[in-house]
Amino acid sequence: MTDSAGSAESTEAAVGRVRWRRFAAIAAPAALGAGALLFMTAQGSLASSFAVSGSSFKVSADSLNGQGFVQYGGVDTGKDGAKHPVQISGIKSAQIRNMCQSMKVGPLTLRLTAGTGAKPVEASDLVLDVEQLDADATFTGIEIGRDASTLNRGPDGARGPAGMFGQQAARIELTKVRQVAWATTAGTFKLNDLSMKLGAECF
Repeated sequence: MTDSAGSAESTEAAVGRVRWRRFAAIAAPAALGAGALLFMTAQGSLASSFAVSGSSFKVSADSLNGQGFVQYGGVDTGKDGAKHPVQISGIKSAQIRNMCQSMKVGPLTLRLTAGTGAKPVEASDLVLDVEQLDADATFTGIEIGRDASTLNRGPDGARGPAGMFGQQAARIELTKVRQVAWATTAGTFKLNDLSMKLGAECF
């Protein structure tokens, strides 16, 4: 006999929706093998599009709703040669509400906010090089464990080398987002209600 909790999990899996905290437990062991990633970068298997700065930055948001999501491991490289293992998350199109980004500039903190009014932040071909992510999330139509070289739902070219662990979904919904990242790129990034000033970190 199946208990009620088991039935709920089976129903959720059947429609292709996965909660983030359960999803993270599945993905974390296989997604980042730092030694292997560093080796592949040295061999040219993973090329960074630009040298990252010497410090990461924080991003928070009330919500992110995206279409076409992919994720796989990678390494960002600084100009000094320092390697930073990251999870690369690609989203074909996204809407972000109440976004905050903060970065240390010497002893000061530069704080950027956008999407705080009626219109959200809008992005296309968004690629996030993430060191840490905390959120509640729902994935629709998810494929976990797909070869990273075959990912095809995200931005053009957002895929890893053959044999690497990858995952993708038709849709992603994140709430209560807290993220530490090394780089962000986008085809377009429309920052409605943009405000930039010195202040406190986002979290």
